[in-house]
Amino acid sequence: MSASSSRLPWQRILFLIVLMLLSGGAMLAIVVYSPTLSNSVGDLRSGEVASQDILAPSAISYESQVRTEQQRELAFRTVTPKYTQADTNIARGQLEQLRAALAYITSVRADSYASQKQKLADLAALQGINLSQDKASDILALNDTRWTAVQQEAIVVLEQVMRNTIREDRLVETISSVPNLVSLALPADQALMVADLVSAFITPNSFYSESLTESARQQAVDAVVPAKVSFAAGEVVVRRGEVVSEEDIEALRHMGLARPERRWQETASAGILVILACGLAIIFVRRNPKRAQKRRGLLMVAILFLAFLGLGRLSLPMHALTPYLFPLPAYALIMASLFGEELALVSVMPLIILTVYGHPNTAVLTLFYGVSSLFGVLIPKREQRISAYLWVGITMAASGAAIITAFHLIQPEINLVELAVQTSTTLLNGLIAAGLTVLLQYLLAPLLGQITPLQLLELSRPDNPLLEYLLRNAPGTYQHSLQVANLAEQAAERIGANSLLTRVGALYHDIGKAQNPYFFIENQIPGKINTHEDLAPTESAAVIIKHIADGQMLAKEHRLPNRIKAFIAEHHGRLKARYQWTQAVNAANGDETRVNDALFTYPGPRPQSRETALVMLADGCEARIHSQKPETEEQLARLVRETIENRLAQNQLDNTPLTLQDLKIIAESFIASLRGIYHPRVDYPTLNIPAQLTPKIAEKVKD
Repeated sequence: MSASSSRLPWQRILFLIVLMLLSGGAMLAIVVYSPTLSNSVGDLRSGEVASQDILAPSAISYESQVRTEQQRELAFRTVTPKYTQADTNIARGQLEQLRAALAYITSVRADSYASQKQKLADLAALQGINLSQDKASDILALNDTRWTAVQQEAIVVLEQVMRNTIREDRLVETISSVPNLVSLALPADQALMVADLVSAFITPNSFYSESLTESARQQAVDAVVPAKVSFAAGEVVVRRGEVVSEEDIEALRHMGLARPERRWQETASAGILVILACGLAIIFVRRNPKRAQKRRGLLMVAILFLAFLGLGRLSLPMHALTPYLFPLPAYALIMASLFGEELALVSVMPLIILTVYGHPNTAVLTLFYGVSSLFGVLIPKREQRISAYLWVGITMAASGAAIITAFHLIQPEINLVELAVQTSTTLLNGLIAAGLTVLLQYLLAPLLGQITPLQLLELSRPDNPLLEYLLRNAPGTYQHSLQVANLAEQAAERIGANSLLTRVGALYHDIGKAQNPYFFIENQIPGKINTHEDLAPTESAAVIIKHIADGQMLAKEHRLPNRIKAFIAEHHGRLKARYQWTQAVNAANGDETRVNDALFTYPGPRPQSRETALVMLADGCEARIHSQKPETEEQLARLVRETIENRLAQNQLDNTPLTLQDLKIIAESFIASLRGIYHPRVDYPTLNIPAQLTPKIAEKVKD
């Protein structure tokens, strides 16, 4: 191809630039803001509400620092404050102070020279005891015997109280328990007097120890066993609507679902991958400039790419089994069926990389999707057969299961249940991918002017209204179309063309003859008037050639797909109506310059595909064999090869990808099929009858 022919107009270049920018921006947004990356710590912080369920991608067990610290903190807080042992020296000191106070009171009581008022004043000056005048008067009013009993009981009770551990926080409680310790032998007023005297000298003998408390707390913290946390595959880590805790963030980090806050790094990383994907697309378009001529096809590729990317990024984090169920290989199959294997293989790899980017099982999923897609695209299949996609799906499922098994075998502990579940899921993946391919192909192919196997099967049904119309109006043409369909289909199988499309196209290629059936020899009854005998060659040729336009009209009325319309327009290419042209030349006394070739030439175009070319060749061969009726196989083979060589010599096959090897195979296929249809007799050699044989025997030999 020359440089000038491959150069694109500026409008098409502008369209490509805009499409590339929009697609690249959409890819970057999908990758960065999809759940696979948006569940990072940079987006999901402790205290925030989770926008969706986050599931464990695989079974995992780890030591939780967060939970361990929580348990340590709880152990630290639950340790009670530690106090020193009861100090007996404090008890002795308090007893001495009590004895001194009692001795002072006794001396005041015994002072015969002091007045009552003076004695009350002296008792009021006593240190350590706050005696009211009433209590002081009661003490002074006691006789010596009772005062002695009060003194002895006070010493006994204080000694008893101070033997116990008394903390500062329990001082009031201890003082309140003193009345219960006084002997019941004393009268109530004297017991109360003892309680008052003792309470004044009760003091804490055990104090808070910072060192003892810290030591106990450290021992409690050290005794905490590190907490282990386990999650089964598919178990919910964070539920939608729940407040995310530090423990949840830690779990997500261990699973690879969360990373430290590095938002710009993630965007830059995803941007690099998107740039590589766009660069690969640019290289492909430059190597295949014809692809850039079809805006609708490019737009559909971009939409499908973004649709699968978006759905994949959304669905992969939903459940641990979702990645093995998402039918991403269906994209490769759809691309292969609509645009060819090369585009499928080139575009599916960036799709896989961008889809699994950021997922904890990136390596496994990349190989899982990649190998499945390669097997789906590259294995031999007959795309015209719906059942072929079933085997494609099974093959993809088997290859995916092999990848999963290979990665499970290298794990330290093989979880057979998890392996069985995942491999079973891949079977569904293959079947879903195959079914989705058939469905999307059926929906999208008409937008690209293509036709699907389902549509072809519908069109090939004998009860199709247009075929019934052909059968009723032109039964000879109908039989001729069946013969051409059989010939072309067999040859298409041999050279790897679309045999179903070829057959259906052959069934409809002469549909225009149903408008004027008796102008075509296959519909004329032997012995009847030939309608062309009374027509001028140009008029006769016009009627014959008109079946192309009539066929296109009928195809439009019945909404036949464009691929079928191509068979109607191309099966005669730019050939001449040879019979009428020869009549015109003969009428011009052999002067071809006096004949307007345009009046005898079919409008075309020449065949543009292998399938339409096959119908052209099959149509010519069947018609010639049917008219000349070769008597030997050699004659049949010669007619077939001459017909094919004639089309080749007239450049009717220049726009098709047929090779000389293909033409050789086509000729062999036609010969084999026509031999079975017309079965020419063998040219038997003549027998020489010996003279001595009787006439009767000779007659039998002749028979």
